[in-house]
Amino acid sequence: MARQTSHVIVPTDRPGPQKPVRPRDPVASGERDAAQNRAASHNYFLLEKFEAGVALRGTEVKSIREGKANLKDSYGLIKDGEAFLLNVHIGPYSHGNMANHDALRTRKLLLHREEVRRLQSKTQIKGHTLIPTRLYFRKGRVKCELAVAKGKQDWDKRETERSREADREARTAINASKHRMGR
Repeated sequence: MARQTSHVIVPTDRPGPQKPVRPRDPVASGERDAAQNRAASHNYFLLEKFEAGVALRGTEVKSIREGKANLKDSYGLIKDGEAFLLNVHIGPYSHGNMANHDALRTRKLLLHREEVRRLQSKTQIKGHTLIPTRLYFRKGRVKCELAVAKGKQDWDKRETERSREADREARTAINASKHRMGR
């Protein structure tokens, strides 16, 4: 009897219902920010932005995925050649146990040594500070966008609001004229 030299594998079509693919959470996939600091651009001039990783515990990451992070009143600090994030509120994980994390603990920022040196030199200028502007996921890791910021005075805030209002009115006037010409 002759030996068979090659095997032909015929794909079998599986009849029956296909398992539906569940869409991934937009926060976890990086399509949407986990947290934003909206007050930062109102209270500060954001001069330069940096991306940093954040050293977190497991329940903190799960809480951020649930959307329980708040960057209001938070700031960055550089001490002894290391960068830290203070006053970031990450709420307790809903399915956590008694070993859940502390909501307002100081968290370490993961930056290269040269980036820390650059940030330290920029924040030593009078009136400059580090403000986290947003938390987001990139490739499954939590990242924090830090901005070197200079505080605004009340008149700066009013001026910014006036210019925003003028831009908004100009856009609506342009859109209205386009709409009328289209008819």
